[in-house]
Amino acid sequence: MLSELAIKNFAIIDDLKISFSRGLSVLTGETGAGKSIIIEAVNLLLGGRASADLVRTGEKSAHLEAFFDISLDSPAATVLKSQGLDPSEGLIIRRIINANGRHRIFINSTQSTIQLLKQVTGNLASISSQHAHQGLLKEDNHLDILDHFAGIWPLRNKVKATWNELMPLIRELEHLKATITKRTEDNQLLKFQIDEIDQANISPKEDILLETQKKRLKSGSEIFTCLKTGINHIYTGEDTILEKLDTIKTGLEKYTPLDTNIAQVAEKLSRTMLELEDITDEMRHISTGIDLDPATLEETEARLDLIQKLKRKYGQTSLEDLLTFYGELKEKISGSEHMAEKIEAMGEQCRALSQSLGKMALDLSKKRKKAAIKLAKLAENELKTLEMNQIRFTIVVNHSPLSRPEKQPKDLFSINGMKITDTGMDKVSFLMAPNPGEKPRPLARIASGGELSRVVLALKAILSHTDDLGTLVFDEVDSGIGGKTSDKVGIKLKALAEKYQVICITHLAQIAKYGKTHYKIEKQVINERTATHITPLTQKKDRIHEIARMMGGSTISQATLDHAAELLDSNL
Repeated sequence: MLSELAIKNFAIIDDLKISFSRGLSVLTGETGAGKSIIIEAVNLLLGGRASADLVRTGEKSAHLEAFFDISLDSPAATVLKSQGLDPSEGLIIRRIINANGRHRIFINSTQSTIQLLKQVTGNLASISSQHAHQGLLKEDNHLDILDHFAGIWPLRNKVKATWNELMPLIRELEHLKATITKRTEDNQLLKFQIDEIDQANISPKEDILLETQKKRLKSGSEIFTCLKTGINHIYTGEDTILEKLDTIKTGLEKYTPLDTNIAQVAEKLSRTMLELEDITDEMRHISTGIDLDPATLEETEARLDLIQKLKRKYGQTSLEDLLTFYGELKEKISGSEHMAEKIEAMGEQCRALSQSLGKMALDLSKKRKKAAIKLAKLAENELKTLEMNQIRFTIVVNHSPLSRPEKQPKDLFSINGMKITDTGMDKVSFLMAPNPGEKPRPLARIASGGELSRVVLALKAILSHTDDLGTLVFDEVDSGIGGKTSDKVGIKLKALAEKYQVICITHLAQIAKYGKTHYKIEKQVINERTATHITPLTQKKDRIHEIARMMGGSTISQATLDHAAELLDSNL
């Protein structure tokens, strides 16, 4: 229950405090006095969106505070305890709205977030305003109301979670399929390129080795001639170097006993001759290995030409780059194979999720159809108590139709021809026939302001049992009604107030008379500043005077006062 409300520097309110009690509290006053501003303050304290424009002109910030009396086993208390906050002293919510756009929220003196605020206040109060009336004209809201009544939001949330998991998978799967289709076309070229490089059987740095070999082959005959000439001079020709050295060595050996230096020279000559013989053998071995066949050179040049051709063809500047490119081609082919496996696995996952989603959506649809019959009957009965005696109220639950393919959104998903979204497969419409002989039609097409107000009240009365709310707030509930109907609306509000705390803004005396507590809202100009003030009407004479004002306008006669007293007494 909302026990205390404090508002400071908010719109045209400078400083206002209200104490609410159980039962029906009515707020009355002239149009523009600030009644709806008070409701807006309550809305913000329940988690509504704040705007810097709401700060009173000339002030830096607006301060809103509410005290709710809650039980320790209430949902709000459970949330508080989960956050380490003590609910034993009740719930105090404070919001500071700064003109610079930086706002703050406090729950039981602890700074908090808008998300936590909404969790805490989820079951505290509900506000029905002109916005709610207009919202009832939108069929998207009909689905929410029906699901609320049916108590199937947990199942609907599962549908949404599954849908949110499935749709990205479907989009990714479609992308992969499109990619692999293109790759399949490209793979013919990839395989040709891989085969062409494969057949070349190229080794790393082979081009460097071939270039060296090419130079050696081109110089083969010159090298062979040079080697043969060397062998001839050293070993096989006439008057060879070895023969000359041997002659010198033989001549010196006669004198080695006489001079050790000569002996050393002779020894060196022997070693030199042995080394020259080794050199000759090496030269002979090298010469036998020289390939003088022109075909070998042609083969080497052809091999180099092949490598150069492949480098040019595939836009590579080096053999290393060509081999890297070859590796990338093989990875692409391998990637296509892996992609096919991924598509198969993802397809299985999509099929499983689709089956689960379809089953849950169908279950959700069945529950909606069952609840629709019950809610329509209850709404019809409620509306009959509000002077709509011949009303026929119908709730239609249909499967969402599929659009033409070219008009279907990319995130469309269907099962067996039924469109499925994150809310399921249904489209819900509230239809009404206010008078006998009329065909039920959508609310937006036929409901008057007064009829719409009563539909909102009827649904709120029904849903209040489902929500288990502590406080119901009504603004504009008397829009478009009067006379006997307004009296019936007042009776309905009073009946609701027997179970809930009900706060109602009204312009009608027939409704105001049912208030257990009555607050008068006035707009005053003090020191050239407009401000809203509230006065609890605790004295009967004050209530009579206010009800008389509501009945007779600015001029209040004794007859009007007598009528107001009679109205008030009729409720006592």
